[in-house]
Amino acid sequence: MAGGAVVATASGYPGKMTPYVCFTCIVAAMGGLIFGYDIGISGGVTSMDHFLRKFFHSVYKQEHERAQSNNQYCTFDSVPLTLFTSSLYIAALLSSFVASSFTRRYGRKVSMLTGGALFLVGAVINAAAMNIAMLIVGRLFLGPGVGFSIQSVPLYVSEMAPYKYRGALNVLFQLSITIGILVYK
Repeated sequence: MAGGAVVATASGYPGKMTPYVCFTCIVAAMGGLIFGYDIGISGGVTSMDHFLRKFFHSVYKQEHERAQSNNQYCTFDSVPLTLFTSSLYIAALLSSFVASSFTRRYGRKVSMLTGGALFLVGAVINAAAMNIAMLIVGRLFLGPGVGFSIQSVPLYVSEMAPYKYRGALNVLFQLSITIGILVYK
């Protein structure tokens, strides 16, 4: 082997499916809930009259003044609403590049905890938001929380799971994202 690498065969892998491994993988996979829940929230609140009236008054006004139309595509031209929606995803994308180095250096658990802590800070800022700027700053904290989670959770679950069950346990992350979306809807 080049570089002296040791290749382990699947049959030589000593891991077994224990209750601890199963529980750990399920709990870790629930990191997808934060991403799914945020997708549900951002899609849901942007259609709520109270939210639009408080933070995006021009959009609220446009919505109630426009004539009924069958065309639901691009009905609003609002930069703040677009920034509110996209800021999390841009922050998540950019932070996922940093998260890979962070995860390699500090480990999967620390990376997941950092993502969770950033998400918590963003959630608190968004809950206390009094204006659009606070909403966007909160979303800019939520983004790295999502970016770190999306990068480190599947990796952690793959490393914890026995090779026979790796796919089944890793799909729980995607299931958690879907459940997060469903919980809000």
